[in-house]
Amino acid sequence: MNTGNILLVPMSILYIGILPSFSQSEQEYNASNLAKELANPNATRGQLFNNFDYVRYDGNVSDAGQNGLVYGFQPSLPVPLSEGVNLFVRPLIPVYLNQPVLGTNGFENKTSFGNISVDVAVGKTWPSKWMTLVGVFAGFPTAGNEELRSNFTTLGPEIVIGKATSWGFVGLMVNHAWSLNSKDPDPESFTILSDSFWTTTAGREKASVTAGQYFYTVNLKKGWQIQGTPTWAYNHEGTDGNKFSFPIGTGITKVTNFGKLPIKLNLQYWYYIASPQNFGPQQQIRLSIIPIINLPW
Repeated sequence: MNTGNILLVPMSILYIGILPSFSQSEQEYNASNLAKELANPNATRGQLFNNFDYVRYDGNVSDAGQNGLVYGFQPSLPVPLSEGVNLFVRPLIPVYLNQPVLGTNGFENKTSFGNISVDVAVGKTWPSKWMTLVGVFAGFPTAGNEELRSNFTTLGPEIVIGKATSWGFVGLMVNHAWSLNSKDPDPESFTILSDSFWTTTAGREKASVTAGQYFYTVNLKKGWQIQGTPTWAYNHEGTDGNKFSFPIGTGITKVTNFGKLPIKLNLQYWYYIASPQNFGPQQQIRLSIIPIINLPW
């Protein structure tokens, strides 16, 4: 399957019945209230995340100043279990549109289907306005290009905690992933790419990565928000100077309607104050286009 066909897969969902017609009352739902509701990761709303990430890389290796472009599709279709309690199964399906890879003749740009990850969790919103979510996180070496494929299948716990405030929402997600398989050390390779972090693992035969996301939302008016959702990671098996990546970031969000379809638009900028020394991200721009859909159940 080529990249063009891959990109059609998530968008085709909009035409096969998962997107029913919205009632007039749904169309008139106040954009500011909807924006506030969606700031809570435990919101009982169907969302189709379409993330486009531009990444500027740098590092100590020769010609490390490279550019990358990744598209990620992540459907979030919560299953309500009881009042304020939801089950989430959220796969993240990436497509590397332009990913630099260091080869024998220097960096080459690769295009490929990516390494799929998924989290399964149960979330609860409490009367105190706190939100908790507990589950498991897994990653799979599914990339179509061997040079972009992760070496490991990973699995581990995940926890999210957050709180609604008078001005918005703030929270933190943390997960840890251990490799379920081992791999013979390869002294010629130094970079393993994940869709939420970049780490260096020269000569390593296993993986142990603590990763996560901090997120915050400041509510404005008419569906506008200041919002940031940067992701970070610490690779316990990484070499010295190549274990930690951490960006600071912020952005702007607008919830609006396109005809009968509510949609969330978000643009963020991340600057990495910590990044692998050999080769890692320095700056990142994320554009998110998120249709808000009726749940199919």
